[in-house]
Amino acid sequence: MLEKSLTTIIKLRVRFHECDPLQIVWHGNYFKYFEEGRECFGREHGISYLDAQAKGYSTPIVKSNCEHKLPLRYSDAFQVETTFINSDAAKLNFKYKIFKGENLICTGETLQVFLDENRNMMLNNPPFYLDWKKKMNLL
Repeated sequence: MLEKSLTTIIKLRVRFHECDPLQIVWHGNYFKYFEEGRECFGREHGISYLDAQAKGYSTPIVKSNCEHKLPLRYSDAFQVETTFINSDAAKLNFKYKIFKGENLICTGETLQVFLDENRNMMLNNPPFYLDWKKKMNLL
């Protein structure tokens, strides 16, 4: 396992429609916040869903988890810290931390694999992914 990682931070605000009748963020929306973090990461580091798609691959999530610590409420400003966990395996592993100020709201993780155009799972790293890892000094 390679130790180097990359991190991005995106600032967001809770919208009214993300809250449940208890006036807190519905638990499923945290995965949407994680997705916002992945999208930000892809833009900042040049490895977006569209980049994979342009090379003939898709990257479905095969595992996800979220551990809630404190709730977010309507209009709360918060930030999503997204960290790419480098690995030799043909996968994309991201860890997340959501903060409101200094308070840790939740942590999570997603794991994505590569599928080729025929929807076959890749056991080896796709060439474009290896090129990206070289460019980012992750090899």
